Amino acid sequence: MTVLVTGATGYIGSAVVRELLNKGETVRCLIRKTSNLQNIEGLELELAFGDICDLDSIRDALVDCEKVYHLAALYANWLPNSGLMYQVNEEGTRNVLAACRDAGVNKIVYCSSVAAIGAHGKTPADESAQFNLNSTRDHYYISKFRAEQIALTFARQGLPVVIVNPSNPIGPRDISPTPTGALIINIIKKKLPGYVDGGINLIDLQDCALGIISAMERGEPGQKYTLGNRNVTIKEYFDLIVKVAGRGLSPFLRLPKWMAILSGSGYEMLAWVTRKPPIMSASWVRVGSHYSWWDCTKAREKLGLGQRPVEESLSEAIEWFKTNGYI
Repeated sequence: MTVLVTGATGYIGSAVVRELLNKGETVRCLIRKTSNLQNIEGLELELAFGDICDLDSIRDALVDCEKVYHLAALYANWLPNSGLMYQVNEEGTRNVLAACRDAGVNKIVYCSSVAAIGAHGKTPADESAQFNLNSTRDHYYISKFRAEQIALTFARQGLPVVIVNPSNPIGPRDISPTPTGALIINIIKKKLPGYVDGGINLIDLQDCALGIISAMERGEPGQKYTLGNRNVTIKEYFDLIVKVAGRGLSPFLRLPKWMAILSGSGYEMLAWVTRKPPIMSASWVRVGSHYSWWDCTKAREKLGLGQRPVEESLSEAIEWFKTNGYI
């Protein structure tokens, strides 16, 4: 039986691919011809060239596939063309699920995000929480919310799709790096002097990947499972990065939200000139000023979600960044 994985060259996707191969699965990866293959080099895979924005290429890749992991997404804190976020995350998801429906795929796991269910304060929320971050005007968060609504609609129509909502996975092979990895790098490089009051949830990358695979094996179609582990404040997280790395500078200045947003806007203006991702954006400050804390009991009990100590995950991530010249 062949399993199709979209987003296989990415941070979470490549971790899922490795764990599938460890389980003896035959894996086919839908990748673009321009994709960086570093994360899957040397692995025994089938490659299908295409794009989730190209419906015909998805249909071709699905031939003889009974299970699909849809992990392809565009994750960024700023883009010159914000419309691309919706094209990939929203319309790409619609294409993948429509192709799966037409092909009669037995089961699909769609990798959403806690971004799609918002941020609900210091009392950890669960999968039933409703998105509440439209006011941040963050295109990643809004596009992931819209994509998840598409997946839920397909599920209500009978498509056997399970939804997982990872928090912030920490681990190796973040080659882009994602905004999650870039934050670790920037703290170690002492590029962030200030912080805002807020909170996030962290999970080990391998635990996350195994949770996604478990959702295929044990998850119930139409259900959502939040994949996370430890809730920390933004300041606690920055302190932890410095402690584990043994270097860097944890931001010491707690900034008022308005001042941090102004700073993020300044970084964005610089990004328009350099065409490089900003250290921080105004919308990510708005997001980061919330507490995105999660109760992952459902995934632990129903999927057997692992809870490796995040200090170990951070150590592994930092060592990978160091070995590969990022820090």
